[in-house]
Amino acid sequence: MHKPLIHALIIAALSAALSTPAFAMDTPKPEPEPEKKKLEAADALAPARAAIAREDWTGAQSLLRAAVARQPQNADAHNLYAYSMRKGPSPAMDLVFRHYNEALRINPQHLAAREYLGEAYLMTGNVAKAKELLAELDRLCKSGCVEQAELKRAISTFERQHAAK
Repeated sequence: MHKPLIHALIIAALSAALSTPAFAMDTPKPEPEPEKKKLEAADALAPARAAIAREDWTGAQSLLRAAVARQPQNADAHNLYAYSMRKGPSPAMDLVFRHYNEALRINPQHLAAREYLGEAYLMTGNVAKAKELLAELDRLCKSGCVEQAELKRAISTFERQHAAK
């Protein structure tokens, strides 16, 4: 190869490297999931979402238990599974907490899992933990979000109901 060509290749490589955005080492950007895979994951949860909309908690739990087994790294599946257990009769709160926490381990930015975990803590009377989750939502939702408003409302309702007793 000729020296001018080598220099041009080096300059092109350096330009490309310097023009791409930099990410902090402690906050790696996740690899984008192919669009087809995202659609398949969403479609896989559609029957469970329909069962939840019908308030068929047992049916939703069955579908979501299978979804979690098939896709153990799907934060939405863990979140919805915990939600369907929490809303159903006699919820096993240890499982509810386990699956909400797994959803947050997989996706720390999962707003719904934070809201629902806060509501689960209210079910066990742990207002302090619910408020911690609200503070996290306050941090994540700088300009406000539905999950933040819902958890704030749930905490307020809980405190009002328990102050009257």
